[in-house]
Amino acid sequence: MTKFNLVATSAMGLESIVADEVKALGYETTTENGKIYFEGDERAIARANLWLRVGDRVKIVAAQFPARTFDELFERTKAVQWEKFLPVDAAFPVQGKSVKSTLFSVPDCQAIVKKAIAERLKLAYQRIGFLDESGATYKLEISILKDIATITLDTSGAGLHKRGYRHGQGEAPLKETLAAALVKISKWNPDRPFVDPFCGSGTIPIEAAMIGQNLAPGYNRDFHSEAWSWMPKTIWDDVRTEAEDLANYDQELQIIGSDIDQKMIQIAEQNAFEAGFADLISFKQMQSSDFSTTLTDGVMIGNPPYGERIGEIEEIEKAISDLGHLMAEYPSWSVYMLSSMENFEEVYGKRATKKRKLFNGFIRTDYYQYWGKRS
Repeated sequence: MTKFNLVATSAMGLESIVADEVKALGYETTTENGKIYFEGDERAIARANLWLRVGDRVKIVAAQFPARTFDELFERTKAVQWEKFLPVDAAFPVQGKSVKSTLFSVPDCQAIVKKAIAERLKLAYQRIGFLDESGATYKLEISILKDIATITLDTSGAGLHKRGYRHGQGEAPLKETLAAALVKISKWNPDRPFVDPFCGSGTIPIEAAMIGQNLAPGYNRDFHSEAWSWMPKTIWDDVRTEAEDLANYDQELQIIGSDIDQKMIQIAEQNAFEAGFADLISFKQMQSSDFSTTLTDGVMIGNPPYGERIGEIEEIEKAISDLGHLMAEYPSWSVYMLSSMENFEEVYGKRATKKRKLFNGFIRTDYYQYWGKRS
């Protein structure tokens, strides 16, 4: 087994949750903005990809060095033993970004790194001319921050939010990774009832169900690194078998999703079916203010529509105001709402116990948390 410097990337504000996920897998972490670093072998790569619910990707940090000139970038990239990572037929697209650095032209940096790696591989594999790049994909990124160049190799392929169950969505779908984070922040456990009154395509209830039954979120999808020559298939088989053994399919769940739009309910039901939860999550078309229950100690999590036009905003404010009045009748329930509305607490009618700044894509939001009094 080889030891790698690994990094799990995350959305801003979710680093501590991803770090906790990595630690739960048994690895020590250090954290920077949007990055959780840890050391691990091939098995760690497979386990992190399979189990991280909130992380965006898992990457190998292949090289890091100062680079203030294109010559320096080329020579230091070429000095890396790329043959340890890339076979002779590797397809290796190079993405890039540069922040506060002398080398600010991203296309030039990408081209130089690509050329340097190609030169190294041709020397290592004694090839003349072009490399055909007909094999598996090894996606690279050159990131330069304050003149420090970092080259990473993406082990995930499609982002980890691509669980494989979402076959339909609304106009502004919530990423699966953010939905999982909302559930984790709430500290919900499967012994408590769970409701999403603005469920849309069902992402939050489905992620709650996956957490409730301890299902690995990446179990039903593929990763780029599965096709890599130095990643033994037996490792992936073992890690998937481990995930299957840890799943608690017998765990009973009380999860309800509702939405005012019947079309979204149909999409949510289809997505839940694809995720394997058709019989475990109940979806219902209704207004959020029509919620009623005899259950206690529940958790309500929602992502109400944000609204852009005047009529929409007034409608949404009314729905949130009505919900605030309604949930005052259920003091044992905890309510968690993600909203970009700056006057959310005023509209809801109550100051949040706690709020947390999060980003829904590029939209700055707050996660308003109203903790219930346990009965």
